Parts: sequence; structure tokens; C-alpha cells
Amino acid sequence: MATQTPAARSRSIGSAVTAGLGLMRALFARRSRRRRQEDILLELLGQLRVMTEEIHRANLIQQYRLTLDQMDRAIDDPTLADAGSTLTGLSEAKRRQMIFANREFGSLLMAHRVGVYTWDELVGHLRVLCRNKLFAEYWDRTIEHRRSIPGDSTEAKVGAIVDLMIEELADDPQEWWIVGRPGSDEAGPGSLAE
Repeated sequence: MATQTPAARSRSIGSAVTAGLGLMRALFARRSRRRRQEDILLELLGQLRVMTEEIHRANLIQQYRLTLDQMDRAIDDPTLADAGSTLTGLSEAKRRQMIFANREFGSLLMAHRVGVYTWDELVGHLRVLCRNKLFAEYWDRTIEHRRSIPGDSTEAKVGAIVDLMIEELADDPQEWWIVGRPGSDEAGPGSLAE
């Protein structure tokens, strides 16, 4: 049996400590690398979510542009207006007015959907629009159209507030700036989560 001298023992302990420290450094380096990879992955997922929302908004805008183009054609050409309208018994001029009222409402709704208007801003613009007698007539004539809209949709929520505004304006048109539910900024429609 070989006898170790104290110096030899301390070298072997020192070597073991050095090896242990190297192993710990390697483990910490792997953990640190893994943590950096996880952070990068989370950042990429966040960017992907934002990009997906932007693509959704761009698709909404593009679809709305197509709709506006069709409405413009219908306003310009009475035969196209007849093909695209379900309202009956309207003169050519009245049909054009109804299409334009629809266009105005759709523009406000789209601005809210893509984040241009907050809920409170949308409500403010709707208060002004609801004062217009032609818009009120359009809204009354299209009540059946809104019955098939899902109740939890943005359009249904906006429709409910317009219904309330028109009802309140019928009672007291002089206080138009306070019609509707004040401060009812719900998280759904304006949050771009649609």
C-alpha cells in the first residue's frame, strides 16, 4: 500500500475541487444557455402574436375596402343597388341614402375594430350619427338584419348601444351628448382580440 503524503492528498483534493467547479460551471452555463433560449422563444412568440394581430387587422381593412367599393358602385348605379339591397319600397334616392348610412356606420365600426377608436370614442361618434334622421330611419328599417348577429359579437354590442341611443334621443333630443351608457369601456371589442 502506498502512503500518500499530505502534499499529494492536497493535490488530489485540489484536483477534485477544480473538477467539481468545472462541472458546476458547465451546468450553470447550460442552465444559463437554456434560460436565454427560453427568453428568446418567449420574445419570438410575443412578436408572432403581434404579427398575427396585425395580419388580422390588415385582412379586416382589406375586406372592408372591398365592401366600400361595392357600396360605392351601388350608390352610383341604381341597378346594382337593387341587386345588393334587401330593403323594399324605396325610391332610388332613398336607397342610396340607406346605403350611405350603412357605409357611415360600417366605417365607425371598422375604426373601432382596428383600434382607431376606443369604445368611448366610438360611442361619441355614434351619438352624433344617431342624431341624423336618415341614419335613424336606416337603423329602423334594418332591425331584422341585426337579429341574426351573435349576441356576443362586437357588432351586436355596438347595435345595442345604438338602439339605446336612438330610444333616448326619441325621448329627449336636446340632450344628445349624454345618450348611451357613459363610461362602459368593455374589454372585448376594442382590444383587437377578435
